[in-house]
Amino acid sequence: MMYKQLGEKALAQIDDKELTWQANEDSNSIVTIVKHMWGNMLSRWTDFLTTDGEKPWRQRDAEFEQEVLDREALMKKWSDGWQCVFNALDSITDADLERIIYIRNEGHTILEAINRQIAHYSYHVGQIVYISKLRSKEGWKSLSIPRNKSDEYNAQKFSQEKQKRNFTDDWIEKK
Repeated sequence: MMYKQLGEKALAQIDDKELTWQANEDSNSIVTIVKHMWGNMLSRWTDFLTTDGEKPWRQRDAEFEQEVLDREALMKKWSDGWQCVFNALDSITDADLERIIYIRNEGHTILEAINRQIAHYSYHVGQIVYISKLRSKEGWKSLSIPRNKSDEYNAQKFSQEKQKRNFTDDWIEKK
């Protein structure tokens, strides 16, 4: 959920025309990155317990073809991909975590597959954040601890009782 929200917060800070911006012909636009994530998410997490994570219907190469999508269509792919991930994760029990599933005929425990995919998604969300930061026109609003605010942030955190939480819980809700 954290990476989904980070991507959304970054995307909200750029104009629609920036969604297709590329640094050069070999780089990917945000549209391309989202299309790739969407294709990967649907392929990996649809029927993941019973079928290989690289589905025969996936058109991976087409995910990297540059195209223009309006923000609404882009965000639909973004949401649909993440929903597929969340639905699959919600179906897993603790007893399933050591179960073997396959991605391109390579066996992974479900826990390994989750780690593999979350690392992949966080990599691409980082790209989206970086492009958005470069292309934002209004002045970038930090998605983590703003520059020169570490002492203030730490003082606030250490003034709270110890509890299990994610470091982004506070700022995701506020922004």
